[in-house]
Amino acid sequence: MDFAAAGLLDGLEGEPRRAREALLEQLVADGASLEELKAAVAEDRLALLPLERLLGGRYSAAEIEAQTGVPAELIVRIRGLLGLPRPEPGDRVFGPEQITTASALKLFLDSGYDENAIAEITRVLGEGMSRLAATVTASFAETFLRPGDTEQEVAARFTALTEQLLPAAEPILVGAFRQHLLEAVRRGILGRSELEAGQIPDAQEIVVGFADLVGFTRLGGEVEMQELGSVAGDLAALAGEAVAPPVRLIKTIGDAAMFVSPEPGPLVDVTLSLLQAAQDAELPALRAGIASGGAVLRAGDYYGPSVNLASRVTGLARPESVLCTEEVHDAVPEEFAWSFVGRRRLKGVGEPVALYRARPREDEPEGEVETGARRRPRRRRRER
Repeated sequence: MDFAAAGLLDGLEGEPRRAREALLEQLVADGASLEELKAAVAEDRLALLPLERLLGGRYSAAEIEAQTGVPAELIVRIRGLLGLPRPEPGDRVFGPEQITTASALKLFLDSGYDENAIAEITRVLGEGMSRLAATVTASFAETFLRPGDTEQEVAARFTALTEQLLPAAEPILVGAFRQHLLEAVRRGILGRSELEAGQIPDAQEIVVGFADLVGFTRLGGEVEMQELGSVAGDLAALAGEAVAPPVRLIKTIGDAAMFVSPEPGPLVDVTLSLLQAAQDAELPALRAGIASGGAVLRAGDYYGPSVNLASRVTGLARPESVLCTEEVHDAVPEEFAWSFVGRRRLKGVGEPVALYRARPREDEPEGEVETGARRRPRRRRRER
């Protein structure tokens, strides 16, 4: 193949040209088409094409159906639910591991799982795996890319390392899943009422808390993107380190973290610890809001009035403060130092909501109570 005539060597001289030509020869010998090569060069991913081919598919959905008995339509649907492009039944986009996956899927179906339950599980898996894959590839490049590398050197190194490390990822993933599954079972409740009903109630009473970085949107216009990502990563790490049972970290979304707990005291304590950890790490100021009430668990996340209320309360909190609803305050009045902030109207809430600021007990202020806009002398007992 005449690579120069095909425009695959344009703009290259010396060692970079020689290295690309050697890589192109290797790819052609491996079965790559001219169309594949042109597309990879045009998209600046030629160095990654060998890795793409290593991870690429060998089977179509129709071929997997013939081997496992799982309908090709379901296989294609599952791939779409994972957040991946849906192929035609004859497109070979599935690797050999998908045969094992399809057999496992059939086992779940035969055991009594319906397709709706599997669809929900698959969507959650796809969201998690998408984030995991993006994180792994970014760290892989940061770790193994070297200044002055040629495309040929990157292709050889990345492919060899992937062949070596990919099998080692499987026990790590399985081990993490088993540990989380164990914790979920430990948190589960299966009493007489659940046994009589044959199901677990959708709604439950929980305490919800959010903590977010103050001015994160504005910060995005003032610092470099890499630094902004580092701040978000630091918040996620601190949130993960701050949690302790029965508090759970549900998710982090850029500038915010969401926690839930069956009890208010531990969640207030964890949130105060997180704000202090952020100060110690010299991150931008955090603020937090906590509320209690009903919520529904769906796909590993919580939805309901308590979640919306906690989010609204967070938006009112001052930097480096934890703002709580009256129900949270009244549940643990002696565990923390409290300041009555006042009653505030919140979007979507009919009546004004009484709010309290929580502090560690040792930080209790002398002789005054916070009112939000100003401070007033502390009264012995607040009238209701």
